[in-house]
Amino acid sequence: MSVEKPPARGVGSGSTLVLAVLASGQFLMTLDSSVMNVSMATVAQDVGTTITGIQTAITLYTLVMASLMITGGKIGSILGRRRAFGLGLIIYGIGSFVTGLAPNLAILLLGWSLLEGVGAALIMPAIVSLVASNFSPERRAAAYGLVAAAGAMAVAVGPLLGGAVTTFASWRYVFFGEVVVVLLILLVLRKVQDVPPQRTRLDLVSSVLSVIGLTMVVYGVLRSSEWGWVRSKSGAPQVIGMSPVIWLVLGGMLVLYLFLRRQHFLTERGREALVDPALLTNRQLTGGLGMFFAQFAVQAGVFFSVPLFLSVVLELSAVQTGVRILPLSIALVLAATGVPKLWPHANPQRVVRLGLGSMIVGILVLTAGMDPGANAAVVSIPMLLMGLGLGALASQLGAVTVSAVPDTRSAEVGGLQNTATNLGASLGTALIGSILIATLTSSVVAGIEDNPAVPASVEQQATTDMAAGVPFLSDTQLVSALDQAGVDAATQQAIVAVNSDARLEALQVAFAVTALIAVAALFGTGRLPRRPVGAEDVGQRTPGDAEPDD
Repeated sequence: MSVEKPPARGVGSGSTLVLAVLASGQFLMTLDSSVMNVSMATVAQDVGTTITGIQTAITLYTLVMASLMITGGKIGSILGRRRAFGLGLIIYGIGSFVTGLAPNLAILLLGWSLLEGVGAALIMPAIVSLVASNFSPERRAAAYGLVAAAGAMAVAVGPLLGGAVTTFASWRYVFFGEVVVVLLILLVLRKVQDVPPQRTRLDLVSSVLSVIGLTMVVYGVLRSSEWGWVRSKSGAPQVIGMSPVIWLVLGGMLVLYLFLRRQHFLTERGREALVDPALLTNRQLTGGLGMFFAQFAVQAGVFFSVPLFLSVVLELSAVQTGVRILPLSIALVLAATGVPKLWPHANPQRVVRLGLGSMIVGILVLTAGMDPGANAAVVSIPMLLMGLGLGALASQLGAVTVSAVPDTRSAEVGGLQNTATNLGASLGTALIGSILIATLTSSVVAGIEDNPAVPASVEQQATTDMAAGVPFLSDTQLVSALDQAGVDAATQQAIVAVNSDARLEALQVAFAVTALIAVAALFGTGRLPRRPVGAEDVGQRTPGDAEPDD
């Protein structure tokens, strides 16, 4: 394997402009999905499709990113990090422009799901590597914290921005605005200190295996709420009597096993592997990747469930929903920037544990607050605690993963890191979504069956119609549907009451499972270092080195 000369630390290190460029890139990568989530109905109408069509576009965007991240990191090593970042921006900008002009779903899928997804797969691993080349070890924790905070801010600000732009202008202006940001970044990209390309090659067999394996796993997980995990839901396709999801996930895992065997085969023969298997024996690196996975699974679960409570249960507008989530973004930025400044020699393991603790308390407070008298104020304290916790993790994890290996391996780490985050986000959304709908369905069916105010004929029809799953509806939407079905006023009132109770129960269960994921993550924190990142020459550490556990 060729050895890349480490960048000269200190030259241009710590530049505010460089940090702004990299943070802006991270912000763009995360903004689209959060904006689209609150604009789906309008976008569907504008491009002549259904909500299902827009959900397909969102799914494919995540799918393309997750499946290409490892390959994108390797391409960054071949081209050079800054060039890969710039090429990714150009592809992403073209995709944004095409999306802004999209007259139909096909063009939307081309511009957003494909082109922007490919661009993101080049950009995100390069960001990880460029932070390592532009900031000295003792300053990387703060730099990674700010870059991660920019991505999380996009998740929190997206509903507010998307709701406002969609309401007062057009969702298309968000994508045209992204083109402008891309052009501005490209104009100052030369200010970013590059890491030169390596003399290496891309193993196409490994790349194909990683793409197929990750695609199967991610696609299966993303379709689980619609098809069911093991047993097919009513009306869903079947493969050998079971849901396609279980076959996709199992098949994808087998392909990923073949991918790992291929990496060992190449390494043993002195050839260039897509991912060095030795990286996966590094306790600190795998600990950091596990924390990234858990962080984004919890974050996705919260950002899936909280907007449902605000926009469906309380029937707040997209703008009002964004305003209620904004405290999380503010707290996250304060924690991500404040921890490195106020606690520059922090113990990463302790900071992550405190962050997870803050997240767990916030989710539990939110769970306890799901009662019939709850209003929008119930999310304020939990959002602050969640933001502080996510910010604490953001201030440490990026530096922890990159410092686990020499700087020359940062592109590979970037690919693995972003694969872990996308898998975490996909699994978190799918798992929490499936649990929420399953709980809602069982609660509504049981409530209708046990309610004497619901006539037997209506009960039988309702339980039959709801076998495939109960949609998460507001009271207004439910009353409208019952009116169209000709249900009398007394029965309507009983069904609405059952649905209201079931929604809160479903949200409580969803939040409780999210808290359980955060608690489970605590068991993996022993793999994180106790020494501050930058306390030693990270460039001298070998891939297998690790610190002893507590």
